[in-house]
Amino acid sequence: MGCWAKLKSSSWAYPTAVLSLYGFFANCRVAEPFLTPYLIGPHKNISAEVVTNYLFPIWTYSYLAFLFPVFLLTDFLRYKPLIMLQGLFLVTNYVLLCFAPGLPAMIFLQVNYAVVTSTEVAYFSYIYSIIPVENYQRATGYLRSAMLAGYTFGAGLGQVLVSLGVDYFYINAITLGIVSMAFLVSFWLPMPQRNMFFKGKKAAAVRSQSQQEGPGWCSRENVATAGHLLWQSFRESYSSRHLIYWSLWWALATAGYVQVFNYIQLMWDHIEPSATSSIYNGGVEAACSLVGATAAFSVGYIKVTWAMWGELALGLFSAVGAGAVFLMALTNSIWACYVGYVIFKSCYMLLITITTFQIASKLSMECYALTFGINTFVALSLQTIITFIVVDEAALGLDIVSQFIIYGSYYTTISVLFLIRGTYTACVNRHRPGQTEAQEQRSSVEVIAAEPF
Repeated sequence: MGCWAKLKSSSWAYPTAVLSLYGFFANCRVAEPFLTPYLIGPHKNISAEVVTNYLFPIWTYSYLAFLFPVFLLTDFLRYKPLIMLQGLFLVTNYVLLCFAPGLPAMIFLQVNYAVVTSTEVAYFSYIYSIIPVENYQRATGYLRSAMLAGYTFGAGLGQVLVSLGVDYFYINAITLGIVSMAFLVSFWLPMPQRNMFFKGKKAAAVRSQSQQEGPGWCSRENVATAGHLLWQSFRESYSSRHLIYWSLWWALATAGYVQVFNYIQLMWDHIEPSATSSIYNGGVEAACSLVGATAAFSVGYIKVTWAMWGELALGLFSAVGAGAVFLMALTNSIWACYVGYVIFKSCYMLLITITTFQIASKLSMECYALTFGINTFVALSLQTIITFIVVDEAALGLDIVSQFIIYGSYYTTISVLFLIRGTYTACVNRHRPGQTEAQEQRSSVEVIAAEPF
């Protein structure tokens, strides 16, 4: 009891511990690596073509529709309600998977899951609104570690259960119990007393009034102040070409990564049908998390002048990722496809960590959150365009192999752009090494791995 009281009285340890616990349970989705076999199998009996060209695009469109309103509501409602909402919709997600039959229920499931993914911004934003600035770095490391541990444990446990012959229905039921724990844990989170934009400390400084004397939450003055702060943060976030180029890679690469992540299970099922073969989706996802996290963690120990070589690294590793996608598209071996996916996801996690480091080291916390929100929105917009043109049955409606060839070509284009830009940057900076080293020292902070999912 003494330890619990001491933990709860801490200004940062208690909220960090509770949110880390929530992150572990919320990401410990045992059934997630086996969603496609469950949908196209006897439990839901939906054809692979319908899942590919009709069902999954609904999530993309719904996610785009929810993302920006949820981003504003997250700050306006002070984070905790959105985390609780995410926990609730995670529960309803697996209730639908377990007990709701038919295609209409699965359509609603995609919209429901879009709410889950759009509220992920609250998970990281919350901690910055409630703990002291000096603890930001440690807290962020714990939160990312909790997410990674939950995802890895869930994927590994799912693989063990599938290998033991446990029915997919019971695996989804186990996942329902785990995410229900996350929802219950969310009630323990303390309510933040401040916001970043809506009547937060910075907003109060702009108005030169205290929060107690300020106008109401929905007043015209408060909304105008929040809009002014958002515009100021936007201008600061994209104030230099360096930040714009890193943000551009973030948006372009993330759009392609999410497409591969969303449809990889359909590719695996195409090469090795789950109805007639042993599958190792969970083991592969667990391996991806561990290898990717190791690669991302290593960034903190690599002595590289990122201002000079960073953009070239983006181009080189994007090229490796493009080759891995082509391998997945063109091989007939499931094990070669697994290896390609591990390489692709590891490259992305490595590069997104470098990108996150480069952007965050040059921005204030308000701009940090806003920049990542905008980059995610741009990535999702690009992903929506790709989905509509390539995947949706209303447009091309391509088969899964053709889709992956296009994704590989897309990543090849990214790699060529950044190889050219990186070569130019390296050549220019070689003629002024002193300035580059000074810039690197000013922006040097400890890297926190790893951007996950």
